[in-house]
Amino acid sequence: MYQREVRHTGLNKYRLIRGSNKYVVEQQAAAQLAIWNEMWAKKIEKENKIREKEDKNRTIEQKTEAAAEKTKQAKDNQSHLENLLKNSLSNNDKISWDLLKDNSTFSEDRPRQPFPGKISPAPIKTDAKYQIKTGLLDSIFSARKIEKKEGADHLFKNDYADWERKKATIMKNIALENQRYEIELRDWTLEEQNFLKSQREKNNVIDLRRDQYLKKQPDAIVEFCNLILSHSEYPDYFPQEFDLDYNPQTKILILDYSLPCIENIPTIKEVKYNKTKDEYNETHFSEAVIKKLYDLVIYQVCLRTIHELYASDAIEAISSIVFNGWVKSIDKSTGQEVNACIISLQASREEFLTINLANIDPKACFKKLRGVGSSSLSNLTPIAPIISISHEDKRFIPSYDVEDRLDDSYNLAAMDWEDFEHLIRQLFEEEFSQFGGEVKVTRASRDGGVDAVAFDPDPIRGGKIVIQAKRYTNTVGVSAVRDLYGTLMNEGATKGILVTTADYGPEAYDFAKGKPLTLMNGSNLLFLLEKHGHKAKIDLKEAKAINILEETK
Repeated sequence: MYQREVRHTGLNKYRLIRGSNKYVVEQQAAAQLAIWNEMWAKKIEKENKIREKEDKNRTIEQKTEAAAEKTKQAKDNQSHLENLLKNSLSNNDKISWDLLKDNSTFSEDRPRQPFPGKISPAPIKTDAKYQIKTGLLDSIFSARKIEKKEGADHLFKNDYADWERKKATIMKNIALENQRYEIELRDWTLEEQNFLKSQREKNNVIDLRRDQYLKKQPDAIVEFCNLILSHSEYPDYFPQEFDLDYNPQTKILILDYSLPCIENIPTIKEVKYNKTKDEYNETHFSEAVIKKLYDLVIYQVCLRTIHELYASDAIEAISSIVFNGWVKSIDKSTGQEVNACIISLQASREEFLTINLANIDPKACFKKLRGVGSSSLSNLTPIAPIISISHEDKRFIPSYDVEDRLDDSYNLAAMDWEDFEHLIRQLFEEEFSQFGGEVKVTRASRDGGVDAVAFDPDPIRGGKIVIQAKRYTNTVGVSAVRDLYGTLMNEGATKGILVTTADYGPEAYDFAKGKPLTLMNGSNLLFLLEKHGHKAKIDLKEAKAINILEETK
C-alpha cells in the first residue's frame, strides 16, 4: 500500500491518500492540492475586496457598503449550509479517471538557434580608400607617385589581411555557436522525449486503472470513490478527510468521514457600520440556531456523500454504503483532543435510489433509513459505527513451513503449486529477514497477480517488492514478465521478482532490461536454496511425465 500526505497550511487542511498504485496516489494528491489552491485563491480574493472597503481612508458610504457586503456574505454562508444537499443535486459534472491524467506540456523552452555573426564586405582594391591622388609634383617626380602607389597597395593588403582574420574569428564563433546549439537541441529533444514517454506511461497507468475499475477490481473501486469525494465542493473550513474500504464479496463500501465541529460553523448574522464610533458591529445567531444548523449540516453531508457515490457508480459495483461521520474536538473536561463517531448510516443502493432527495427533510430521511446518532448531533455524543473499517490487508494468509520437507531427491518442478508459493515466501523471508524485512503470502483467489509481498525497510534499495512464483515445466514467455511489470505498477511497488522452476525466453529477458524486474530461473532458485542451507532438485522431464500420468487418470 502506497500513501501520500497532503497539506494546505492556509486552509489548515490535511489528507492521507492511500492506494495500491504509486502514480494514481500521486495524481490524487496533485488533484487535491489543486482544489485546495483554488479554494484558497477565492478566499483571499474575497477577503481583499472587503479589506479594501474597510480601509480607514474610505468614505462613510464605502464603509457602509463594506458592512452590507459582510452581511450578504453571512447570509450566503448560511444559505449555502442550509442547502448543501439540494445544491449538489443540480451538479451534473461527471467525475472521470481523466482528472488524474497529466496533460501538462514540456516546460523547458526550446533552445534558440544562434543568430549568425555579421561579416562585413571584403575590402576591394578599387575602393576610394585605396586610390591615390596625384598632382603636378607627382608628374615631375615619378618616384613620388610610385611611393604613393606602394603605400596604397600596402594599406589594401593590411586591411584585407585584417578582414580575413576577423572573418575567420567570426566563422569559428559561428561554428562553435552552432555546435553548442546542436548539443543543446539534442539534449532538449531527448528531455522532451523522456518527458512525453514518462507522461504516456503514467497516463497509461490511469487508463489501466480505469479498465480495472470497469472490471470491478476492489483497489480501483476505492481509488475511484476517492476521486469522487475529493472533487466534492464544501466550504473551506470543512476537513474533508476520509478513509474508504470495499468488500468485493458483499459489495459494501465503508466510509469514515471527518466532519466539521460546531465551532467551525459561522455565527455572524448581520454586520452594521456605526458612523459615530467608526466601527463595525456584528450580530450573531443564537446558540440554539447554531446547534440546529449544525445538525442539519451533518445530516446533509451524510446523505449527499452517499448520493454522490451512488450517482457516480455507473458499473454498480456498490450495493451498500456505510457512512461513519467522525468529529475531532476538544474534550472540555480533559482539554485533550478526541475523535468521536457521532453518526452512522448504512444505505442500500436499491433503497436509497428510490428517495427524492430534492424534497426530503434530511433528519427525517436519516431516521427513515435507520441511521444511528444522538437526538442532538451538536452534543458530539459518541456512537458505535454500524460497520467499522478493518485496516488489515485481507489478501495475506497464514504461512506454513515447506523447506523442512526438502532433500536432494525432492523435485521442485513437480511440487504442489500452493506449497511452491509458500516455499518461495519462506525462502525470501530468510533472504530479507537479515535486513529486518518481512514477506507475506497472498490468497490465491484475490492475489491480483501477486503470490507474495516483501517489505524491505532499507531506505536506499528497499520498499515494497511483489513476488510471483511460476512452477513451470516449459519456458516462461514474455507475457508473464509483462504481467509482472503491470502488477508492479498497480501495487506501487519498487521492484518485482519472478521465480520459476524452468527458464525464460529471450523476449522475456529483453523486456526486463532497464526495468526494476528480477527474473530467477531454476538454477537461480536452487542456488538461493543452497545459500540458506536447503537442497532440492529440478527435473523438468520427470515433472512433465508426472503431469501426463495425472492427466490420464
